[in-house]
Amino acid sequence: MDRQRHYSRAVRAAPAGILPLVAIERSSGKPLYRQIYEGYRDAIVERRLRACQRLPSTRSLAAELGISRLAVLNAFEQLLAEGYFESRTGSGTFVARTLPEDVLRPRRNAPGPSRPSPPAPRRVAARVDSVRRRDSRPWWIGRGAFSIAEPPIDRFPSKVWSSLVARHSRRSDSLLRPDGGPLGLSSLREAVAGYLRTARAVRCEADQVMISGGSQPALDLAVRVLLDDGAAAWIEEPGYFGIRKVLALAGVRAVPVPVDEEGIDVAAGIALAPRARAVFVTPSHQFPLGVTMSASRRLQLLDWARDTGAWIVEDDYDSEYRFGKLPIASLQGLDRDSRVIYVGTFTKILFPALRIGYLVLPRDLVPDFADVRSATAIYQPTLPQAVLADFIREEQFSRHIRRMRIVCGERRAALVEEIRRELGGELEILGDEAGMYLTAALKRREDDRAIALRAADEGLWVAPLSDAYSGETRKAGLILGYGGSDVARIRTGVAALRRIIDSVERSASPPATERAAPIRKSRRARPL
Repeated sequence: MDRQRHYSRAVRAAPAGILPLVAIERSSGKPLYRQIYEGYRDAIVERRLRACQRLPSTRSLAAELGISRLAVLNAFEQLLAEGYFESRTGSGTFVARTLPEDVLRPRRNAPGPSRPSPPAPRRVAARVDSVRRRDSRPWWIGRGAFSIAEPPIDRFPSKVWSSLVARHSRRSDSLLRPDGGPLGLSSLREAVAGYLRTARAVRCEADQVMISGGSQPALDLAVRVLLDDGAAAWIEEPGYFGIRKVLALAGVRAVPVPVDEEGIDVAAGIALAPRARAVFVTPSHQFPLGVTMSASRRLQLLDWARDTGAWIVEDDYDSEYRFGKLPIASLQGLDRDSRVIYVGTFTKILFPALRIGYLVLPRDLVPDFADVRSATAIYQPTLPQAVLADFIREEQFSRHIRRMRIVCGERRAALVEEIRRELGGELEILGDEAGMYLTAALKRREDDRAIALRAADEGLWVAPLSDAYSGETRKAGLILGYGGSDVARIRTGVAALRRIIDSVERSASPPATERAAPIRKSRRARPL
C-alpha cells in the first residue's frame, strides 16, 4: 500500500513528457513503428529513461517526428503489451515501475562496436593541478556557527526583497530581454556609483562600474585583463586564499608580501619584486589579520604603482561594517593616476546566494574589461540586478546596513567577551573592530588546523589562520565569523571550542577527521 501511494505521488509530480531522441530513417526498410519501438526499448534498457518517467503524448511525438500518428500508436501499443510502458487513466503513459530482470540485465552477446583496449588517457589541463583540493577544508564551505562567509541572514528584510521581486516579475517583457551588455544593468550601475561616491569616497561614474557575479569572478576578470602569463603580482601574506587560486590558473607568479600592523609592507614588496605588474590588497579591513592600511603605506603604494606602471586591485569586501569608528575611505579615492581597480560585493552584505559584485574601472580600461568579459559571459541575469537597483535607490540598502552594524557589533562584543572569559589564556584577539569575523592568535602555537578539523566534527566552522599563508606560517590562530551566529550560538560555540582546544592540546595524534577526509556529512550536520 505504501508503495502504491509513493507511486501515485510520483505520477502526480512527474513533469510533462520530454520528447526523447528517437532516430527515424525514412530510407530504411524497417517500418517506422518498429524504429520507434526499438528506440524507446533501448532507451529504457540503457537507463536513459527511468521508471515512472512521463512519456509524451502520441500526438505530440508524431508532430515532432513529422510522421503519421498511426506508427506511434502501434509502437506504444507494443511497448505497453511487453511491459515497458504502463498507462494511467487521466495521467498519461509512463515508463513501467518494474521491468523483468532479464530485460535490464546486459546482454552478453549483444552486437555493438568493439571496446578499444587500452582506453586513451583522460587528460585535463595542467593548470587544474594548481587549484586541486588535496585535503579536506570544510571551514570554507560550512554554514553555521563561526562561518566567515555568512552575514546576518536571519535579519535580512525578506519581505521587502520579495515585494521587489514580485514587482519586477510582473514586468515579464523586460525580464526576458538582456540589458546592459557586459557592463551590467544601467540602473544598477548608477545606483552602485551613487552609493560608492557617498559611502566609500570612491571617485566614479556609472560608466566606470561593471557588474560581476561576486568578488571572486571580479578578481578573475581583473587578472585576465591586466596580467600576462609569467608576470609577477604581489599578494598579502597572510592573505585571501582565493586570489592565490586565480593567479595560479592564469599562470601568474604570486609574490607573498608580509603584512604588519600598518598593512602590506610596501618596502618588503619592492625588495622581493620591484617590477611586479600588480598588487592585490584589502586595505580597509585586511584579510585575515583585520588591520587597516595606514595613510603612509597607502601613499607609498600609490607612488610605487605610478612609478612602475603597476596596477592596484583593491578588494573592499566588508568595509561597511565598522564598530565605534567611521568607515575608512577607499584607497581608490586617493588615486590621482588611475592605477586602482576597485572591487566590491553585495554577497557578504546581503545574502550569499545573491552573487552580485562589481568593479570600478579607470575609464581607459573599460573597453578592455568589456571585451574580455564578452568572451565568457555577455550578460548578467536581469531580475536580481533590477531588484538590487531598487533596493539601493529606495534606501532599503542603507537602512539594512545601519541595522546590521548594530547586530554585528552586538555579536562581535559577545564573541570577544566569551573568548576573554573562556579562552583568555589561549587566544589573543587581532585587528580592528570591523567586518563580520575576527582572528585570534593561539598563544601556545597549537596546531590550528587540527583544532579546525575537530571543530568541524561538532558543527563549528572555524578556519585556521595557517590556511591564509602561502609559505611558512608565522602565526597560528583561528578565524571566527560572527555575522551569521546569534549571541546564544556564539556562547555555546565558544564553550565547545574551549573543550576542543583542550582535547587537541592533550592529544598528540591527529583527529579522526584528518585521517579520513572528507569529513562525514552525518557528523558535520550538527550545528550548535
